[in-house]
Amino acid sequence: MFYHVKELQYPAKPDRPDPLFAKQLQEVLGGQFGEISVTMQYLFQGWNVRMDGKYKDLLMDVGTEEIAHVEMLSTMIARLLDDAPVGDLEEAAKDPVLGAIIGGMNPQHAIVSGLGAMPGDSIGNRWTADYIIASGNLLADFRANLNAESQGRLQVSRLYEMTSDRGVKDMLSFLIARDTMHQNMWLAAIEELEEKEGVVVPSTFPRSLEKQQVAYDFYNFSQGDESAEGRWAYGRSMDGCSNFRYVQNPPAYGGIPSLKPAPPYTFNTNFHIPPCLC
Repeated sequence: MFYHVKELQYPAKPDRPDPLFAKQLQEVLGGQFGEISVTMQYLFQGWNVRMDGKYKDLLMDVGTEEIAHVEMLSTMIARLLDDAPVGDLEEAAKDPVLGAIIGGMNPQHAIVSGLGAMPGDSIGNRWTADYIIASGNLLADFRANLNAESQGRLQVSRLYEMTSDRGVKDMLSFLIARDTMHQNMWLAAIEELEEKEGVVVPSTFPRSLEKQQVAYDFYNFSQGDESAEGRWAYGRSMDGCSNFRYVQNPPAYGGIPSLKPAPPYTFNTNFHIPPCLC
């Protein structure tokens, strides 16, 4: 059960309306790495945890906080759309600055949402659940969460540099700081799980069933050998179970494939079949 507190987690009030930036801000609301995505990702991961305890609470805590970020961004977008001159566009466009802003505005903000935020990205793609990951394996999921927070913080930081509005910058600085915490939080949780399970997911798959002779080989598929300089090419593997091996010329184990002809009813091209006669 959720309980809505009417106060925002942090102020979301721009210095002035800006319909163009409202469109850009949609990316971190409804884009692939936006707040809607992390909200749904964390909540579904939490609902799917089949045990009580700190990991379930961690996911539910941060998932609930992300709902607050959705509300903050939605409020900011609506305020950036205040008084957008959508009535007489031809007259408004006579002002070059205003015309440029209107020209870059998302028309659906006027036509569809009534000058409000939408569950979509900055070019109008609707948010989709295809963006989220909830596998049931916490280590795999927490690594996905770290990536989501990394990409999200990167995008918010870029938006911060794209505006001079002090009110917008203030709210974005709060979101950037929370993303800092969330990255640190997922790193801490990942480290804790790795100490229990190891670094390879899933940890319970029997190693005897995998082709262990290739499990620690790094294949060079590029011209040159610069990739040999990486930590992944030599030395002890990260799971501590073997040593990395750099393979300059990776072998082709499978040979050249040869497929038998398809049956006649497929009408595939089979050169050994004589052509039809009229």
